[in-house]
Amino acid sequence: MSDKSSHPFSAFGAALKKLRETHAKSQAELSGAVEVDLESLQDYEVGKSRPSEDILLLIIQHFDLQETEAKKLWDLAGYKEGFGEEQYFVNDDSGDPKTTKTVMISEQDVRIVYTDMVQVMVNNFGVIVTFLQGAGPNNQPLAVSRVGMSKEHARSVLEVLKKTLEQSDDLQEKSQKHLPESLGKQE
Repeated sequence: MSDKSSHPFSAFGAALKKLRETHAKSQAELSGAVEVDLESLQDYEVGKSRPSEDILLLIIQHFDLQETEAKKLWDLAGYKEGFGEEQYFVNDDSGDPKTTKTVMISEQDVRIVYTDMVQVMVNNFGVIVTFLQGAGPNNQPLAVSRVGMSKEHARSVLEVLKKTLEQSDDLQEKSQKHLPESLGKQE
């Protein structure tokens, strides 16, 4: 089997690796930042596979690439749709311009925003949760997201969060190796 067929995205992989090294990031740091497992990132860098469009957008946003650099990386990954171009889809096959409806779909924003503060407001209409991020000393926190929902949905979200965190804590507790009691005591 030729190297080209076993590593079809080698040019993309080399560019990604160079980009990561230029920004002095380890593979572990980048995989954590864009939420892919380390093995997948390693496959991307050697050209065995390419990330999904969503993950590639996260990589582009993580490195804060300019449009020309982002487009080059996008093209190297072999995606047909142009990076950053608006896409138009026609929902009528008649071909008659008078009856054809055109819908514009913009790219989905897939960034993950991490927050360190939250404000919750409840009124007769429901719940508004405002997620904030600290902006440094002597600065007001910045609102990074506001989410409105019914009280019932808020209760459901609260329950899902509670169960998910409990499951995560249980898994973490089970995976940690504990020292035998005799080694853990100091005399």
